[in-house]
Amino acid sequence: EGTILSQIIKMVETAQGSHAPIERLTDQISSVFVPIVLVLSVLVFILWTALGNPLLGLLSFVGILVIACPCALGLATPTAIIVGVGKAAQKGILVKNAESLEKLRAVDYIVLDKTGTLTKGEPTVTNLKTVGTLSEQDSLVHLASLEASSEHPLAQAIVAKAKSDKLTLLPISDFKSIPGQGLQGKIGKKLYYAGNLKLISSLGLKIDKDIIESFAKVGATPIILASSKEIIMYLGISDTLKDESVQAIKDLHKLGIKVAMLTGDHHLTAKYIGKTVGIDKIIAEVMPGDKATEVQKLQAEGYKVAMVGDGVNDAPALATADVGIAMGTGTDVAIESAGLTLLGGNLERLPQAIKLSRLTFRVIKQNLFWAFAYNIIGIPVAAGLLYPLYGILLNPGLAGAAMAFSSVSVVTNSLRLKASRI
Repeated sequence: EGTILSQIIKMVETAQGSHAPIERLTDQISSVFVPIVLVLSVLVFILWTALGNPLLGLLSFVGILVIACPCALGLATPTAIIVGVGKAAQKGILVKNAESLEKLRAVDYIVLDKTGTLTKGEPTVTNLKTVGTLSEQDSLVHLASLEASSEHPLAQAIVAKAKSDKLTLLPISDFKSIPGQGLQGKIGKKLYYAGNLKLISSLGLKIDKDIIESFAKVGATPIILASSKEIIMYLGISDTLKDESVQAIKDLHKLGIKVAMLTGDHHLTAKYIGKTVGIDKIIAEVMPGDKATEVQKLQAEGYKVAMVGDGVNDAPALATADVGIAMGTGTDVAIESAGLTLLGGNLERLPQAIKLSRLTFRVIKQNLFWAFAYNIIGIPVAAGLLYPLYGILLNPGLAGAAMAFSSVSVVTNSLRLKASRI
C-alpha cells in the first residue's frame, strides 16, 4: 500500500469514479426528462384509448417508456471519463479528478515554473569573478560554507563545485535563511551574506551591473557573496534546459495556447531562457509568495490559466490556477496541490494532456448528441405520430433493441479514445 505504484493505481481509480461538471448537468437533465416521459406516456395511452384504440394506446405507452430509457444519457459521460483517464495513465499523465480533465480543455494560458519544469533542475556553477580582498579559492570556500546549510538547488550546486575542487568548508554560526533573497551567517566573528541582487542592494553595497548582465545574458543566475562592507565575489549558476522543452512550447502554441514563464531569476537570465524556448511572456524576479498573485493577474484578464510547477513554493499557485499541473519529479506538496501530474517530469506530456482533454469532451458531446437523438426521433414514432398517415408504429421489442443499441453505440464511441493519437 505504501508503494508509488499502489498510489498511482488508487489515484487513477479515484479519478475514473469522479464526476465531471458536465455529468452533473446530465443528471439534472435526466431528473427533468424522466418525469416528462412518464407523463407523456400516460397522456398518449389516454389519447389513443379515447380515440377507440386501447391496444394501440398500450403499445405506445410501453414503446415510449422503453425507447426513452435514459441509459445512454447516463453512460455518455462516465464511459468517456473512464477511457480518457485510463488513456492518460498509459501516457504517463495522472489525472486526480474528472473536473481537472474537463477544465484543462478550456485553458488558453499556461504558466510554467522555470527550475525543474523547463530546466532539468540540475544547476552547475559556470561563471565566477572575485572583486574583494579574498582570493578566488577562499571566496568560494566562504560561499560554499554558507550555502552548505541551505537546501536550495542553487546552494547545492555551489557546494558541489567546492567539493569538486577539493576545498575544505568552514564552520558556520548564526545561520539565517532569508526567503526569496538568500542567506547569512558568521564565519569566525565576521558576518557574511550570500544571495541575489535584492539582498545585496538592501545592504547598501554598489553592485557591478556589467558583471551581472554578462552572467544573465548567457542564462546564468547571479549569486553574490558579500560582507556588510564589501562585495567579495560574483558567481553565475546555469541550469540546462530539458531536451523536450522547446518542442513542448511549440506544440502548445499549435494548440492556440499562450505560455508564460514564472521565475525568481534576474530578468536578463529569464529573458535568455524565454527567448531560447519561445516563451510569450516572461515574469521574472518574483518572490515565492507572489507566484499565486501572478496567476490571479492573468485570470483577472479573462484567461483560463493552468500552472505547471514542481516545488514547495509552487503549491499556492498550483492551487490558485484553474488547473494545477505538477511534475512527477517534484515535491509531494506540489503533487498534492495539483489536479494532474506528469510522470517523469516530461514536459512533452503537457500538450498531450490538453489534446486528450479536448478529445475526451468531444466524445462526451457526441455521446450526449446521440443519446438525445435516439429519444427525439424514437419518442414521436413510439407515440404513434406516424400511424394515422403511414401505419407505422414502433413495436416495443424494436424499441428495446433501439434503446440497447443506443447504449452500445455510446460505449463504443467512448472506446474510440483508446486508439486516438495524442
